[in-house]
Amino acid sequence: MLRIFLAGTVLAWLGTTSALAHVTLRTPAAAAGSTYTAVLVLPHGCAGKATVSVKVRIPDGVIDVKAQPKAGWNLATATAPYARSYALFGSPVTEGVTEITWSGGDLPDGTVDEFIFSGTLAGAIAGTTMYFPVVQTCTSGEEAWIEIPIEGQPEPELPAPGLKIVEATH
Repeated sequence: MLRIFLAGTVLAWLGTTSALAHVTLRTPAAAAGSTYTAVLVLPHGCAGKATVSVKVRIPDGVIDVKAQPKAGWNLATATAPYARSYALFGSPVTEGVTEITWSGGDLPDGTVDEFIFSGTLAGAIAGTTMYFPVVQTCTSGEEAWIEIPIEGQPEPELPAPGLKIVEATH
């Protein structure tokens, strides 16, 4: 009986350790239509190598995106037309930031850091999850956190950080 308990405890711990190794969003839920500040948490490098670039793709429906500069890193954004027009403060918005890249930094393996941006969840629908695929480039190799989980399937090895969309409360 003790062996079964210990085996279960070890398996639970290993599962937790694996989950903690993923790139995640510090706040994993937000209200549809709200302004959201995303804090991407990178818990490690790539196979022992330092992280030198972090690129995040902004999902359709997240508009008016602004990235926070990071000391020691270069910041670049890419813009493109949105799939549809959104209203922002009563005016139509048809294009904006679709990708953010922080590069030129040096985040040693075995350390954790955060990369921050904000945007409006204009096209978010309560009850869904929006995914922010991330590519983490290291001094040697990369980790592409771009896999979108499928309900009823095992969690992917390199899942994209997900944001659960909830009903707006007034």
